[in-house]
Amino acid sequence: MKHAKFVSFTAVGAQTARKAAALLPEFLTERYARTVDPSLSGTQLSRFAQQAMVDCDLIVFVGAAGIAVRAVAPYLAGKAFDPAVLVIDEAGRFVIPVLSGHLGGANALAQRLADGLGAQAVITTATDARAAFAVDTWAAAHDCTVVDPANIKYVSGALLRGETVGLRSDFPVEGRLPAQVTLDGTPESGFYIGFDIKAAPFAHTLHLMPRVVFLGIGCRKGTGAQTIEQAALAALDAAGVPWTAVRGVASIDVKQNEPGLLRFCEAYSLPLTVFSAETLRALPGDFTPSDFVARTVGVDNVCERAAVCAAAGGVLLCRKTAGDGVTIALAQQDWRADFDEKQLEDGNCEPHNDGN
Repeated sequence: MKHAKFVSFTAVGAQTARKAAALLPEFLTERYARTVDPSLSGTQLSRFAQQAMVDCDLIVFVGAAGIAVRAVAPYLAGKAFDPAVLVIDEAGRFVIPVLSGHLGGANALAQRLADGLGAQAVITTATDARAAFAVDTWAAAHDCTVVDPANIKYVSGALLRGETVGLRSDFPVEGRLPAQVTLDGTPESGFYIGFDIKAAPFAHTLHLMPRVVFLGIGCRKGTGAQTIEQAALAALDAAGVPWTAVRGVASIDVKQNEPGLLRFCEAYSLPLTVFSAETLRALPGDFTPSDFVARTVGVDNVCERAAVCAAAGGVLLCRKTAGDGVTIALAQQDWRADFDEKQLEDGNCEPHNDGN
């Protein structure tokens, strides 16, 4: 679950923060009313901001924009790392995204909160102000990692100058391409969608990597996180898949409390989805069988079947590799570079995650 912190400075602001937080049920929200709650009277806003910039996906200041800017400025880490930061005036009339408007989703969240509060969203990013295609917004909406965020400026700059930018994709492209985006020719700037971070179809290439790969993992009881990590690294390297393409980890339900597996997932911030032996057995397909595994957990293969289950029936990129008590397989869910406008309006498309 995403994490949000709201901070307000007056009694009226505290009420606005309460209303705004209620509009974000998918967030784990914390509210800090600094002049209302006596326990906060001795705390420093700078310390609050420092911690929130590290552990939050969203920070909302209900008060003056200047307070927010001064609070977060010392802790900015970069476009790819900073959380969404919003400012709402205490009366709830305006909602202003001040940081991570595209990659962090601040612009979309500002519009959503404004709609819920009956307020006005104040969007200042150039591509939004001029209704131009924003490649980083598209990437965030389709769960693509922006590998080299510094190159966003080349694509956005070209679009704002009225120039055409290129698109190259290792995945199927669907929908009507935005204006000024072309699959033909070789414009100076463009974006590439795929796993090859060395691909350079344009002089200025922005790399977008879909997070569509699932690690299926089976392990002997007591296997350490480091051993699992080494096996995962080897499998990914052999398949030519970067870590940034990994969406999650899958296994059988008897491993859901395995300490080493849980520590591995926590270290890489990867969700663990588990399936019952019955669900894994029912999955159609050609999998590498093991009589020993079948006798032990009730299904002839864990890693391959779990990976494919998590990937909603996707294709195996790497069959079972085994060593040091760990089995690893990789599966990729079906994914398309979809430019359908309705899908962009609806927001993120979550992967199948039918755990048992």
